[in-house]
Amino acid sequence: MTSVPRLVIAAPSSGSGKTTVATGLMAALTARGLAVSPHKVGPDYIDPGYHALATGRAGRNLDAYLCGPELVGPLFAHGARGCDIAVVEGVMGLYDGAAGEGELASTAQVAKLLRAPVVLVVDASSQSRSVAALVHGFVSWDPEVRVGGVILNKVASDRHEALLREALESAGVPVLGVLRRAAPVETPSRHLGLVPVAERQAAAVDAVAAMAAQVEAGCDLEGLVALARGAGALSCAAWDAAEVLDSSPPPPLPVPASGSSAPRRPVRPERARPQAPDRLTVAVAGGAAFTFSYAENAELLGAAGAEVVPFDPLRDEELPEGARGLVIGGGFPEVYAAELSANEALRRAVSGFALGGAPVAAECAGLLYLCRELDGLPMCGVLDASARMSGRLTLGYRDAVAVTDSALAVAGTRMRGHEFHRTVVEPGAGAAPAWGMRAPERRVEGFVQRGVHASYLHTHWASEPGVARRFVERCRTS
Repeated sequence: MTSVPRLVIAAPSSGSGKTTVATGLMAALTARGLAVSPHKVGPDYIDPGYHALATGRAGRNLDAYLCGPELVGPLFAHGARGCDIAVVEGVMGLYDGAAGEGELASTAQVAKLLRAPVVLVVDASSQSRSVAALVHGFVSWDPEVRVGGVILNKVASDRHEALLREALESAGVPVLGVLRRAAPVETPSRHLGLVPVAERQAAAVDAVAAMAAQVEAGCDLEGLVALARGAGALSCAAWDAAEVLDSSPPPPLPVPASGSSAPRRPVRPERARPQAPDRLTVAVAGGAAFTFSYAENAELLGAAGAEVVPFDPLRDEELPEGARGLVIGGGFPEVYAAELSANEALRRAVSGFALGGAPVAAECAGLLYLCRELDGLPMCGVLDASARMSGRLTLGYRDAVAVTDSALAVAGTRMRGHEFHRTVVEPGAGAAPAWGMRAPERRVEGFVQRGVHASYLHTHWASEPGVARRFVERCRTS
């Protein structure tokens, strides 16, 4: 059971100002001495970095597609444990979700699962009385979604504000904030969204402070906190990495070929939670080039018996001492290709580590780093593949099944993931595919080679905790 006060910051569409309001509200409430739990609907990795800067706590994602609706409440309760209030930033428009899946993965669905009131951020720059019709539509579309207030963004003048407020009286939704049209907070973007915090730490601190000042000056913080306190209690247990590893069955063994005398029933070995002396080091790439990761993935590795040790491929010339496994997540290696290539010592270390059979899990940016080259610059050469930037954006949720046994999963393991990149990889030979995509298009993708599992697919391991346990077990035995 959790009764943490909570709000969902949503909007009619992308670009309305959700990130400014949510991040600024988190920072403003933190400055008032509240312990604020930050959350983001959807698979986005970048906004949670700004949320973490605003609150001093890990930004966490709530994604009903990647993890299933049943995990939204427990993952929320896990992140909000011990906090005074939680702020959840939505994704896209309030009712937008996974394509062709109805409300699945929408902000509205998450708000309903959390029993949380919604604050609608409306870009009012080109309207006056019409704002009432817009808000009325969003309020009445789904009676189970409780829109508890509106924050008007990009308001031009006192007269404009008066017209908007007069119109909204008929909608019956209180105005909880008015942000004036002004120079935007400096949050630069590029081909995949905002520039991550790790790449502009000092400037990002200033940007978050500016967002907080805007929200403090223009919003009714007491009214927002009162609305959050009206959220209903959630009758779910908080997610816990150690508990889910203990309760989840190990992945099934592969079904033997026809005619084999081996039993077809999966054998379930006895499990024992690793004790402190058995802990081993798993190196996790970080720094400016590799900023994409879900906090729960590292927590699952720790619960499975690993000591997670970060390193920076832009600066470090060797892997952490005693590393038995390597995780290279997403990020922007294409932006730092020259620097990554120049660190020849680490490229050689990664190549020797992987080609020696040690377990390596690489997603998207990690896949590019393991290739022979990226935009003509030498990379680690673990995979006989060449990567390059392209003009085409590949974006969307994926329903996938493992097609080759690997350090992460046995063939047949089903996981949902997300692709988000503007690069292409042209494979050579010597590796089997990692995933078979079930939706939206049927194809194979990724590489399995020795202990390496490399793919464009971003996955949230809370949906299939056994992958963390299998990875650590492979580290222990390799």
